Amino acid sequence: MICNLCPRSCGARRSEAGGEGCCRMPELPVLARAALHHWEEPPISGTRGSGTVFFSGCSLGCVFCQNEKISRQDFGRAVTPERLREICQALIDQGAHNLNFVNPTHYAHTLAGLLEGWRPSIPVVFNTGGYDKVETLQRLEGKIDIYLPDLKYLDTDAAQRYSGASDYPKTARAAIREMVRQTGPCRFDDNGLLLKGTMIRHLILPGQVKQAKAVMDWVAGAFPPGTVWFSLMSQYTPWGDLTAVPELNRRLRPGEMRAAQEYMENLGLAGFTQERTSAKEEYTPPFDLTGVKA
Repeated sequence: MICNLCPRSCGARRSEAGGEGCCRMPELPVLARAALHHWEEPPISGTRGSGTVFFSGCSLGCVFCQNEKISRQDFGRAVTPERLREICQALIDQGAHNLNFVNPTHYAHTLAGLLEGWRPSIPVVFNTGGYDKVETLQRLEGKIDIYLPDLKYLDTDAAQRYSGASDYPKTARAAIREMVRQTGPCRFDDNGLLLKGTMIRHLILPGQVKQAKAVMDWVAGAFPPGTVWFSLMSQYTPWGDLTAVPELNRRLRPGEMRAAQEYMENLGLAGFTQERTSAKEEYTPPFDLTGVKA
């Protein structure tokens, strides 16, 4: 396949044997882990866990990515579409509240094919960094129940410095509008589990409280109250080689998180704030082919 799925639109040739281009992935889905995950937001994890399927490779390339082993080092194993469906069914059989496809942008074609002739008995989650093309998302309309996008930056300089994507702010805002158009307002079941809707995440970076406030201002202004839910995350942990961005080589200060939380409360955004104690490396799941190996 000649791939233009993500906003890089690199036109790479992706075959079953290998891949070129920004995501470096073949046409077949490459997975690093498939297991119940209990550390998402409460409406996603619930009591039994979210059935997470982690795709390898990434076209965004954030310098601080905690999933570096799979997003930048490309650890994982290629599986057939038939095996992917078996993996998803196994998660359903284990009691997962939803199927949570993590970092799926460059495998949107795989998900479209998987969900074309098979409708899972639980909601389907598209868990993304927010760097998505509207045209690609439109091919998934009616197949995705819950969109879980990041909104990392509204500042083009920060987007270029930390993710090599100066177009991220414009692209992510357009993508999120499309996601909300598809899902409509958030709907929950009697136990507080999200059945349909869009929940926007923002990870506060060190020294970037102003950025977090700008993100929250945009969300509050773009959507009527209660339409989307917002997750303010404080789990940032210095990761990998940050010599080129030394300002990110520290954890959040208590005052930074407190200022962002208070701003969110004053705006009246519905959603969640994460405890600062969540900034621990152990919250990153082990990428060891759990659930992937037959």
